[in-house]
Amino acid sequence: MLIDTHAHLSDGAFDDIRGEVIEKARQCSVAKIITSGSDYKSSLEAFSLAQKYEDIYCSIGIYPESILELNDEVESKLYKLGQDKKVVAIGEIGLQYTEGAPDRELQKCGFIRQIKLAFNLNKPIVIHCRDAYGDLIDLLKKNREYFSGGTLHCYGGSYEIAMEAIKLGYYISVGGVSTFKNAQNIKEVLKKLPLERFVLETDCPYLTPHPFRGKLNMPSYIPTIAENLAELKGVTVEEVAKQSTINARRLFNI
Repeated sequence: MLIDTHAHLSDGAFDDIRGEVIEKARQCSVAKIITSGSDYKSSLEAFSLAQKYEDIYCSIGIYPESILELNDEVESKLYKLGQDKKVVAIGEIGLQYTEGAPDRELQKCGFIRQIKLAFNLNKPIVIHCRDAYGDLIDLLKKNREYFSGGTLHCYGGSYEIAMEAIKLGYYISVGGVSTFKNAQNIKEVLKKLPLERFVLETDCPYLTPHPFRGKLNMPSYIPTIAENLAELKGVTVEEVAKQSTINARRLFNI
């Protein structure tokens, strides 16, 4: 059994094929999928899908690029949704320092606000980070009193940063990028990290793993990501499947 811990099943790319995509995942031994929100609208859509399908759960939250929409009213609505058992995390949330992204201080404030929201709900967080790992680790350390678990989604940082996050209690989420031929840096990082701190994700419909690049990414590609991680770690696919499932169940309480 495998678990896709981060998907975007409410994305418009799936509008005409969503049911088929979910069924294909089941046929490929992907027993559970966590579909993620990135703003309030997509969080509502993720929540709706989790209510419709027994084997789908969701995470809800405001992504760094949408952080300007986070206010008291939206936070209150997220808190209300977050009390449902099918909401297993707050996310994806975090920091993005790429050109054109919202003000960094606003991002930090919004991130901390949602860390506290997750703590109050006793839910883990799903962290998005681009070009901001130094500030991310600093904020996680400064707010460790609000720790409720979490994962670094689509991890692309260094070994040292990954170990800092692991020491703080976080998991590292492995997706399609780890299969790319030009992703040698992250491959070397994953080789050195403990299997006990990995979960698997697709981030579909984005970041389709090799050898399916150019096609729509789907949860049914989780076995490909697991096979690649097994090869990098020098273990069997069965070991990766078993341990990553244990990790995901423990982290997300599913």
